[in-house]
Amino acid sequence: MDHLPSLFEHNRRWAAEKLKKDPLYFERLCEIQTPDHLWIGCADSRVPANQIVGLKPGELFVHRNVANVVPPDDVNCVSVIQYAVDVLKIKHIIVTGHYACGGVQAALSDTKLPQPLDTWIDHVRAVRHEHRDELDGIAHDRDRWYRLCELNVKHQVRHVAALPTVTDAWARGQVLDVHGWIYDLHDGLLKDLEVTVGNS
Repeated sequence: MDHLPSLFEHNRRWAAEKLKKDPLYFERLCEIQTPDHLWIGCADSRVPANQIVGLKPGELFVHRNVANVVPPDDVNCVSVIQYAVDVLKIKHIIVTGHYACGGVQAALSDTKLPQPLDTWIDHVRAVRHEHRDELDGIAHDRDRWYRLCELNVKHQVRHVAALPTVTDAWARGQVLDVHGWIYDLHDGLLKDLEVTVGNS
């Protein structure tokens, strides 16, 4: 608990700096939430969505969880997508994984994890199982891990594209694209996995 007061102190300094530069910063921020993009990413603390793409608060709607998974029965994730599409009218859903993802690494093993994490990781294990021949043919553990990171993103893009919220938006002509990207912690760069589906 000793370190928690420092977080409040950091917050006060940050707010003061914002107001010093722009006295109306927070007043204006309260009035805007008009993002064009929904970022669905991993909860990993090393992957700060807004900073990676250089967008300010109010410009990127974000949902994060372990291993950037989009299960169709996850009410939390699907509700975020529904709000983003139906209310905010976002134009791009970007599923973004990252290399060296711990959740993906856990899926390469059949070792049981504590619940509920083990059940969650089963979503990525299913991806591993579907691509077992390709993955088993990769000699090096790191390369196999990184390839599963990419395959997982591609699968989650398919899940997003099949959601009723998304298909209904396309049916009524709403401009909406679903993208699959991956982030490299080693150089800070994003890579487009070229699995975009949409109507723009």
